Amino acid sequence: MKTQSSATTASAIAVTTPGTTPGTAPPPTPGAAPRRRPDLGGTLQAGLGVIAFSLTFPATAWGLEGFGPWSLVAVRCVLAALIAGGCLLALRVPPPARRHWPGLAVVAAGVVVGFPMLTTLALETSTTAHAAVVVGLLPLTTALLSALRVGSRPSRTFWAAALAGAAAVAAFTVQQSGGALTTADLYLFAALLVCAAGYTEGGRLARVMPGWQVIGWALVLCLPLAVPAAALALAHEPVRLTAHSMAGLMWVAAGSQFLGLVVWYRGMAAIGIPKASQLQLAQPLLTLVWSVLLLGEHLTVAAPLTAAAVLVCIAVTQRARG
Repeated sequence: MKTQSSATTASAIAVTTPGTTPGTAPPPTPGAAPRRRPDLGGTLQAGLGVIAFSLTFPATAWGLEGFGPWSLVAVRCVLAALIAGGCLLALRVPPPARRHWPGLAVVAAGVVVGFPMLTTLALETSTTAHAAVVVGLLPLTTALLSALRVGSRPSRTFWAAALAGAAAVAAFTVQQSGGALTTADLYLFAALLVCAAGYTEGGRLARVMPGWQVIGWALVLCLPLAVPAAALALAHEPVRLTAHSMAGLMWVAAGSQFLGLVVWYRGMAAIGIPKASQLQLAQPLLTLVWSVLLLGEHLTVAAPLTAAAVLVCIAVTQRARG
């Protein structure tokens, strides 16, 4: 017994390192376990999604030149659902498990129907510069809902940078619109909430199934309602087919509604919902650039200053540990 006790004591002494107490595991030494490198592929995919989304408002403005708001949203949904359904059918993707359908319904309600409908109604009376405020505040709202829904806990540095970026974007876009609240603002704030819910739920589902299938099945889920809605809207709203209206319709259907969301959900699954959402801080400024190039709107000298502040905030949030 005495020999055994001595051996045990010697073993304990042998594994003890400075700064630890006997019987506890030593802390990891530098170089013992490589730090996890940022997922550049996930960041790139989320960034491509942001670029696709930044074209949504200008494309919607083009679409409204030839379609009514209800027709534009309904036809957009039908076309996107046909594209998604065709991909799912061609690849013989089995339907999701029953437990995933409630989450897909949230994605459909928020991203496929709610956000497009509310922002399209807002753009009837609002400029794209003013409407960009909704995507300026979307990253913070998405991060908040993510913390509640999936239990993510970003660091204080992350939250400080996110709040600073959101404040910079909000101040810029509100200043551009004169600071007046209108009916369009109510549509935009409602769109902000439903889209953040859809992003959060979609990002959670993208962890257990491919991101393109998340938005694909959400679109297919809306098809039975979108087809009669499109027929009804087209019968009651005048349609004037032009190059702009058709290009706008095709982009919001294929680019924003499907391809953009495919890479966006894949990016969120790879780098996490809060960090991916902060990339959207750049979306309002990108939208303003497209508005100048495509719609002929004019920017003030505040744009480059805000762009610099937003880029700093994005860099901080991407480095902050959650």
